[in-house]
Amino acid sequence: MEEIIKIVNLKKYFDTVKAVDDISFSVRKGELFAFLGINGAGKSTTISIMCGTLEKDSGEVFVNGEDIDNSQNFKKSIGVVFQSSVLDKSLSVYDNLKSRASLYGIVGDAFTKRLTELAKLLDFKDIIKRQVSKLSGGQKRKIDIARALLHSPKILVLDEPTTGLDPKTRITIWKVINDLRVNSEMTVFLTTHYMEEAADADYVVIIDSGKIVAKGSPVQLKNEYTADFLYLYDVTEEQVKSLNLPFEKIKDGYKLNVENTAMVTKLIGENPDIFIDYEVTKGKMDSVFLNVTGKALSNGEESK
Repeated sequence: MEEIIKIVNLKKYFDTVKAVDDISFSVRKGELFAFLGINGAGKSTTISIMCGTLEKDSGEVFVNGEDIDNSQNFKKSIGVVFQSSVLDKSLSVYDNLKSRASLYGIVGDAFTKRLTELAKLLDFKDIIKRQVSKLSGGQKRKIDIARALLHSPKILVLDEPTTGLDPKTRITIWKVINDLRVNSEMTVFLTTHYMEEAADADYVVIIDSGKIVAKGSPVQLKNEYTADFLYLYDVTEEQVKSLNLPFEKIKDGYKLNVENTAMVTKLIGENPDIFIDYEVTKGKMDSVFLNVTGKALSNGEESK
């Protein structure tokens, strides 16, 4: 699949701090790419370089097939939704979007048409004339996303896009984003503290202290850095002990650590009388991140 972002041996130091320390990765067109790390890991520095707002020390960065050192056109292919809203609170939604659109030469009928499309897509037609300062957090986030989408970018950078939002608004926003990916092959570059969002990504890169410490699909990372879990119900402790696996008592049953699902398949064949009521789950992305970095990232919510 076509690479829409390619970063090779990227470095950025601030005095003695190695903010980005010789990292390389690529993002494929149309995928949901999750870039994970605690605050200060190097995520924001990488994104700032990628978007052309910060100069790198060395390395190569290609965005939409263009070397960012030799062209400024790549900026037109990127839309950014920052963690903190960049809207002018004193202006209306309409005026915020109109002023931003004008920077891309989207004016007159072209702006009216694009505004109508985005208002329908993100369901904010009822608040277009409302002052931004009077919007709820979820409404502001919708307008931030609309602002980033005005020029129909090929790449949407989402920096903690749903932090602090209620679950319903988060679901709505992700539905819109996923629809855009499907319908227009838009690439989404995501940073998040919600591990269930990272679990839905096509590819994940984990960065720690400026270096990439793990990368792969969520399933690949779970297989490599966490164990699977077997839950047994309607069994006795003696039956569980007979399996010779680490276990703990939980409500209504027992939780056992297993290497993989293949091990469970073998156990079922050898102990059919024990496997009457059971389930197998993979480790979670929270565990992946903790095992890779030794640090917790999630907001404390259950993740996939």
